[in-house]
Amino acid sequence: MTTKKPNRIMIVDAQNQFIRAYIVDPSLSTNGAPIGGLKGFMKIMNKLCREIEPDAIAVVWDGEGGSKKRRSMNKNYKAGRKPPRLNRYDDNLTEEERSENRAWQQVRAIEYINNTPIMQFYVPLVEADDVISYIANLDCYSEWNKVIVSSDKDFIQLLGEDTLLFRPTQKEVLNKGRILEKYSIHPNNFALARSVAGDKSDNLRGVQGAGLATIAKRFPFLLEEKEYYVDDLISAAARQAESSGLKIYHKIVEAEAVIRLNYKIMQLGAPQISIQSKGKIKNTCEAHVPEFNKTGLLKLMIKDGLGQISLNDLFQTFQKVRANYLA
Repeated sequence: MTTKKPNRIMIVDAQNQFIRAYIVDPSLSTNGAPIGGLKGFMKIMNKLCREIEPDAIAVVWDGEGGSKKRRSMNKNYKAGRKPPRLNRYDDNLTEEERSENRAWQQVRAIEYINNTPIMQFYVPLVEADDVISYIANLDCYSEWNKVIVSSDKDFIQLLGEDTLLFRPTQKEVLNKGRILEKYSIHPNNFALARSVAGDKSDNLRGVQGAGLATIAKRFPFLLEEKEYYVDDLISAAARQAESSGLKIYHKIVEAEAVIRLNYKIMQLGAPQISIQSKGKIKNTCEAHVPEFNKTGLLKLMIKDGLGQISLNDLFQTFQKVRANYLA
């Protein structure tokens, strides 16, 4: 007797993948306008479908303005980020023209996806991380395998028996076992460990000298499946500070306020989304009707001058998603 393989949903950090494509793809339209982000994003989606073979797809964009709640906690959160740098020679556009073109490409990518069976999410003032976390933990996907696609380490905290992280840029697949082996920290406690280490990419300072390897060594209980919290960590550090001559424990106790704030910002267990937005996301996932307007999509691609681009794997996946719904 064979056991039916669980369905698989691919949840894509769309902003992350679009910027990845925008940086590396120098493609120009037939009119000479840069379209690398748009074209590259569709090619990435095609490759992902070929490698992951999903039964459903959700793409999630960062809401305009980023996370209002996180910025209210820490005004320096993600402050000072520079526009993405192209890994090629100048494209003869001014910074303003480049910004406008990048925004147009992203809007166009959203319009493309609207013609496909993909569920698409964009919640103003909410980051993709929170929406992805919420989707991955919905009851309607409790029996599904979840594959999160992003280079962002924040998603490590979501990994479990049926959830893994695919990091295309790094070409690695991370699951719970790999994290335990690589970091000696359980995914359930990864946000806590990172709240001590900090995150330079988000402009969140941590405890000096406390990298993930040091944290794992000094707090071995973080390897356990049991979920620990800031209170547990600070109490353990305080006990060790009294009996140990290691400065790291004293530093952590002294940095308690910083660690608590970092944890509030970094944790995804309680996504920072309004009740109304959660309801809309949940309803979309439960009531989604996967339609595929192939003609409409191809017309947009021709109009934008994408030229010859093979999306066979993407289109085959769309047909499968549609067929599964109708079955």
